[in-house]
Formats: sequence, C-alpha cells, structure tokens
Amino acid sequence: MPSEEFVRGMLYLSLTVMGVPGNTAVIVAFLLLLHQESRLLAADAIVLHLACANLLVVGIRCLLETLASLHVANIFGDVSCKAVIFIYRTSRALSIWLTFLLSAYQCLSIAPPGSRWTSIHTLVAQYLVFVFLFLWVLNTSMTTAAILFSFGSKNDSSLTNNGINVQFCYVNFPSKQSKEANGAAQMGRDVVPMALMTLASLIILIFLYKHSRQVKGLRSSRSGGGGSSGAEQRAAKVVVVLVTLYVVLYGVDNGLWVYTLTVRKTMSSSLISDLRIFFSSLYAALSPLVIIVSNRKVNKARAERQGEDITTSMSDSSKDIKWGW
Repeated sequence: MPSEEFVRGMLYLSLTVMGVPGNTAVIVAFLLLLHQESRLLAADAIVLHLACANLLVVGIRCLLETLASLHVANIFGDVSCKAVIFIYRTSRALSIWLTFLLSAYQCLSIAPPGSRWTSIHTLVAQYLVFVFLFLWVLNTSMTTAAILFSFGSKNDSSLTNNGINVQFCYVNFPSKQSKEANGAAQMGRDVVPMALMTLASLIILIFLYKHSRQVKGLRSSRSGGGGSSGAEQRAAKVVVVLVTLYVVLYGVDNGLWVYTLTVRKTMSSSLISDLRIFFSSLYAALSPLVIIVSNRKVNKARAERQGEDITTSMSDSSKDIKWGW
C-alpha cells in the first residue's frame, strides 16, 4: 500500500472515529429527551437535525474513503459515486445552513420582549418543520450536478479539461461555463449563510458583552442571577463557538474550491479534493464534541442512560448471586 494512500486512510479514519460516535451520541441523547418529554425545544430540534446532517457527512463520505484508501473495500462505481457525492454535498450544505439557522434563532432569542424580532422568533419555532423542508428542497435541488456529471474513476477515459478529480470519482462538466456556473452556485450557497451567521454571532457577542457589564454592576446588590438568563448565555456562547469553527474550516474549504475552479490542470491531482473533504468533514466531526461538552441536556441524558445501564447491571448481578445461592 502506498504511503500516500495510508496517510489519507488514517486521516479519514480519524474523522470517522471522532464524528460517527460523537454525532450518534448527540442524536441518541436528544431522542431520549424527546421520549421523556414528548417534545423538543426549537433550538434542540435544530441541533438534532444538525447532528443528523453531520453524521451523514462523516458516515457516508469519510467512512467509505477510509475503506477505499486502506483497500478494505471499494464500492466507488458509477452509481455509487453519484450517490455518495450527492448525499455528501447535500448533507454538507445542510450542515452549513443548519448552523446558520441555529445562530439566527439564538440571535432572535435575545431580542427585547415585545419587539418585532421576538415575533419572528416565535414564528420560526412554530413553523420549524417547514423551515427544515425548505432547506432540504433548496440544497437537494442545488446538488443535482453530482447525479448528472459524476462517474467512477475506472471510466476516466472520457474525462475532459472541465473535470474535477475527487480521488475515487470524477465530476466531468460538459463545458467550462457549466463548471463555473456550478462552482459559483455552490460558493453563493455557502457564502450567504456564512456572512449571515457571522453577523448573528457578532450581535450575540455584543449582547454578551453588554450583559456581562450589567451583571457586574448588579452583582453587589443581587446575590444570584437568573437561571434562564445563564442558560441563554451558555447557549449563545456555544453557538458562537460553532460559528467560529465553521467560518475557519469552511473558509479553507471554499478557498480551495475557488483555487480548483480558477487554476488549470488541477483535475489530475486529488490532493486539493482530499484537503477540501478533510476540512469540511472536520467541522462535522468536531461540532458534536462541542455540543456534548457544553450542552447540559445532552450530558443529563447520557448520565441517565449510564445510570440505567449501571442499575441494569447491578440487577443482573443480584440475579446471578441469587442463582448462585
């Protein structure tokens, strides 16, 4: 096995090992919460949906890239290339837009009571299912090029100068104009939510700064702060961390995408594609760790689940002792 393929396989394996258990833990925690309380808050539903999209990113693309790079299994034919690239790009785009939705919703939650922004916050929570449906339709429709123009690397004889090498698959556009139009559409789809979520995060940071100054002024006269206010601040800080993580990693990803579109003869090398997939998948692998560390509901659900496991194990032990006697 060439050293380059081994290093690639190890990198994708590290993303798989981090991302799959992490996102699965977040999904299971919120499903347990849904089972216990029969409902989820809007912010929790967004985080749950985000974890599902991230699980698709690392579970579909990174896992299969790991198996192919280490020569364990290689399923990248024409049909599988179309399916993998379509699912990966759709779930990647959903991850971006759901991060924006989370930041925007959190920004609306700190609006003054009775304002127009508060009513918008209520509407978003009320029609969240339709927001999810709109995002699915939007991002699915913008990923149809993956189905039309992608094929397996075994059939690379028809590859033209308008093709893009994504290691085990190729995306071959019929013309330079279609390649540039598709690239511009993807850039716009990514840059718009990135700019909006950055703005929302700046508003949240300004709010946190002003709130901290008010708390310092009132701390001498009041012994304790409100629990709900503290919870809102923690949630706001988590959103800012997630947005910062997104801007850094997807900024590198989009920079490499621009390089792919503008520089000639990049189709023959898969290094740029590997770097793009790595940085975009790194967000999907790291974001659940941020959620697990910072979200009290996730930690509570995990603790309750562990407690149930301990109780079950103690019960089984007691049964074994009785049978032994």
